[in-house]
Amino acid sequence: MNPLPRIGLIACRVFEDEIALHGGCSPHIAEIRYLEVGLHDHPDNLRKAVQAEIDAFDARADIDAVVLAYALCGRGTSGLRAGRHRLVIPRGHDCMTVFMGTKEKFACQQAAAPDSYYYTPGWMKAGRCPGPGRLESLREEFSKKFDPDDVEFLLESEKANWAQHGRAVYLDLGTPGADAKAAEAESAARELGWKFERIPGDPSLLQDLLTGRWDPERFQIIEPCGMLDHSPDEKIFRARP
Repeated sequence: MNPLPRIGLIACRVFEDEIALHGGCSPHIAEIRYLEVGLHDHPDNLRKAVQAEIDAFDARADIDAVVLAYALCGRGTSGLRAGRHRLVIPRGHDCMTVFMGTKEKFACQQAAAPDSYYYTPGWMKAGRCPGPGRLESLREEFSKKFDPDDVEFLLESEKANWAQHGRAVYLDLGTPGADAKAAEAESAARELGWKFERIPGDPSLLQDLLTGRWDPERFQIIEPCGMLDHSPDEKIFRARP
């Protein structure tokens, strides 16, 4: 049996609980570097932050690859360059592909209920999911930067964005406290007048990412010094020299 490749992991903190549960403590993971949730709001910032961590891993001679717990993320990962080590990323447009196990499952969910908003522990802990708590955190954030009238306008704009949704989905990957988080999501859905559903996630894509089972149909592998590029087809990514 081939040994597991030794990896350096760069991950959005939205995956922190799932990584801890599904392989993050394995000794073949030399180091995990978490980045803040929400960098994809400004794709150039995401690219800059992730590239800095890739470059930092060049100092390590004891790993076989740098692995990204990210997806295309608003094209924030397009343009990343591998350094000394191979670079590996799941084929997916956003993190919901990783939570659901395949991009096909996510596409099916979206086709069946395009008005869905997905709740996960990481998104909820970051205060990013619709609901009263999100409005209060935004009010506090906006009040530090804007006049009261502008704050109310921005909050109403946020609520208008929520109006395109009508279904809250809690994706359950078996992380600790899942029942409480699901109840919190259900409560938010009730406040918003949305339907609520709790569905099982699929950790297989994340597990394979963490353990080196990098099927090229499901993962893009960039060789040292190559560049990760967006591919405008079902592959989502491609390699460029």
